[in-house]
Amino acid sequence: MRLSEAKDTRLTVSPSSSQMFKGESVSLSCEGENSVGWTLRRNTSTGTGTECGSGWGRSNGSSCNISYMTTWDSGVYWCESREGATSNTVNIIVTDGPVILQSPVLPVMEGGDVTLLCETKTPPSSLPAAFYKDGSLIRTEPAGHMTLHHVSRSDEGLYKCNISGHGESPESWISVREKPTTTTDSSSPSPSPTTTNHTNHMLWSTVPPLCALVLLVLLVLVVRRCLQRRPKELPPESEVVYSSLR
Repeated sequence: MRLSEAKDTRLTVSPSSSQMFKGESVSLSCEGENSVGWTLRRNTSTGTGTECGSGWGRSNGSSCNISYMTTWDSGVYWCESREGATSNTVNIIVTDGPVILQSPVLPVMEGGDVTLLCETKTPPSSLPAAFYKDGSLIRTEPAGHMTLHHVSRSDEGLYKCNISGHGESPESWISVREKPTTTTDSSSPSPSPTTTNHTNHMLWSTVPPLCALVLLVLLVLVVRRCLQRRPKELPPESEVVYSSLR
């Protein structure tokens, strides 16, 4: 498997929703610089690894169109090259029920916002809806849509919604991918060897004068210290004799 191709090519879905009503149409495309020759495959209850055009969908180069989705079209879809490299996978749920949860089919970037829409098959769709994560109620929104702000890995999980009087949607998994780490800005120039050597030369050239100054100060201090400790001179001998005679 050539992982470089797998990273460059991704599967996109239009409309971008992980849940769909029975009878809707969908278009799947392999996008990327190396996507030429890639085909769509899927795993469903009716087959494993089957290719678009072989019993399902209509192939158009690196794209596949399904004009009428049925419940047995629910499954995992991906792009695959001739060499066996694969793209990201997308899980699509097709329901015959009255309510779906429109959620992103691709992983959400960490730190971004995600809006979930609870939709009914028949109008009106903007009805109060209760939203759940991993079976626990998050909150009820009067307009039928809920926005998750600044999502993190803790927001990953199974989401569903319920509209009173209409029914409950299937559960869909929402993935959050880690935000790419920013690299250190390398635009600031680093000191060149010439500049560094010049700086070192200037530094060392100031050392001899500085040492001479320090030695001079120390010498002055020593001399002053010696002068302060010198004993007082005795008066001349003649003066002592004269005073004693008197």
